[in-house]
Amino acid sequence: MEKVFRIPEDGELPLVGCITFGLIDRGTNLIQTRPISGCNLNCIFCSVDEGPKTKMHVTSYVVDLDYLMEWFAELARLKGEVEAHIDGCGEPLLYPKFIELVSSLSDMKEVKTISVQTNGMLLDEGKIDELVEVGLNRINLSINALDAGLAKKLSGSENYNIKRIIEIAKYIAQSKIELLIAPVYIAGLNENEMPKIIEFAKGLGCGRMWPSLGIQNFEAHRFGRKPATKKITWWKFYRVLDQWEKQFGIKLKLTTKDFGIHKAPSLQTLFERGEKIRAEVKAPGWMKNEMIAVAKDRCITVVDCDNDINDEIKIKILQNKHNIYIAEKVK
Repeated sequence: MEKVFRIPEDGELPLVGCITFGLIDRGTNLIQTRPISGCNLNCIFCSVDEGPKTKMHVTSYVVDLDYLMEWFAELARLKGEVEAHIDGCGEPLLYPKFIELVSSLSDMKEVKTISVQTNGMLLDEGKIDELVEVGLNRINLSINALDAGLAKKLSGSENYNIKRIIEIAKYIAQSKIELLIAPVYIAGLNENEMPKIIEFAKGLGCGRMWPSLGIQNFEAHRFGRKPATKKITWWKFYRVLDQWEKQFGIKLKLTTKDFGIHKAPSLQTLFERGEKIRAEVKAPGWMKNEMIAVAKDRCITVVDCDNDINDEIKIKILQNKHNIYIAEKVK
C-alpha cells in the first residue's frame, strides 16, 4: 500500500520538477495540473502501473489546494491565457477538494478553459451539476470497451460498471460541460469495441466546441503494465483511423489545433543533462529506491537513492525535458 505524502504539510516541495504531482509546462498554453496521484482502478494497460495493486509505487501525493493555486497563478501569469488540464498519474477526481480546485481555477482571469481526464467512476449526476456551477468546461472520459466483461477486464477491477459509466456519459453530454470520449486502442484486445464506441459518441451529440473522440494508441512503457498483445505501429494505427473516419464520417486524427493549444512562454530549464549539482532530500520517491530532492526551487527525482530526509547529496542530472528532472547520485 502506498504511503500518502501531503504537500506542503509533510514538506514544502516545489510544484515543478516531478511528473507525479504539481504542474507540468510543455511550452504551450496548456498547464497540466496534478493535485493528487494514485488511482481507484488497476487498468491492465496502465502506462505507470498505478492503482491499488501497484507493484512499483510506494508513495502517493496530495497537494494542498492553496499552495497549488499559488504556483498555478505564477505560471499562468507567465503564459497569459491558458487551459488548465487536470490530470495525473491516476485518477484526479480522488482529490478531496476537486470541486474547490475547479472553482479556484475558474476565478482566475488567465484561465479560459478547464478540462479533466477521468475514468468516471467517481462521477454522479450531483457532482456533474456541481462542476457545471463551478465552471468545468470539458470532461475527457476514458471508455475502452462497451462490453461489460471486457470493460471489467481492461479496468482490472470487478467494481467497474460500464452501464453506469454510459449513464454518466449521457448526463454529461446533456449538460453544459463538453464531453470527449477517450478510449485506448489495444490491438488484439478491444479493436472490435472501437466502432461501437465511435457510434456511441456520435449518438450522444457531443463535440460542440472540441472533438467528441480522442482515440489513443496503446504504448508499452518501461514501468507500465503490458497486456499480452502486440502493439501496432503508428503508421498502421493512423491507417485504421483513416478507415473509421471514412466509415463513420467523423474526425479522428486530431492535432493540438483542435483544442486551441499553441506555443506559449515556458519556464526556464534550470539544469542541463549531465550537470552535477548539490540538492537536499525532501521527500520519499514515487517508486522504490527513489527520493525527491530539491535545488533552485525545483523537485528532482533521484534514482537508486536511500538517503534520509534533509540529507544533502551530490547528483547528476539524467533527464530535464519539460522541467521534469531525474538524476542519480554521484560521489
